[in-house]
Amino acid sequence: MSSDPNCVFCKIVEGKIPSRKVYEDEDLFGFHDIAPWAPVHFMLVPKKHIASMAQLTPDDAALMGKIMTLAPKLALEQGCRPYPDGGYRVVVNTGTEGGQEVHHLHVHVMGGPRPWLRG
Repeated sequence: MSSDPNCVFCKIVEGKIPSRKVYEDEDLFGFHDIAPWAPVHFMLVPKKHIASMAQLTPDDAALMGKIMTLAPKLALEQGCRPYPDGGYRVVVNTGTEGGQEVHHLHVHVMGGPRPWLRG
C-alpha cells in the first residue's frame, strides 16, 4: 500500500500521530476531525495515499463506493439522527481552490443539531 512519509493523514493511518478512531478495515481509516464544524464530524480516508479526488482512477471505484456506503452507517453510530428528520453532510474538498488543506483524499461526514460552527 502506498504511503507518503510527509502526509499527516498517512501518519495518522500508520498510528504515528494519535487520533480518535471511528473505523478501520484493510482499505479505510475513519477518525474524528480535530477542529469539528458540527456536533458529529469525522473523516474517512483510504489507507492508500491518493492525493485528491482528482487523482482517482476507474480502479478506485469500489473504494469510493465503500466509503459512500459506509458513511451513513457510521454517521448514525456517531450520533446523527436518522433520515429524513436527521441527516448529515458528506463533503470532499478537492484542490486548493476547492478548500482541500491536506492533500490526501478524505471524505468529511458532518451532522447533528444545527446551527453548526461552519458548513
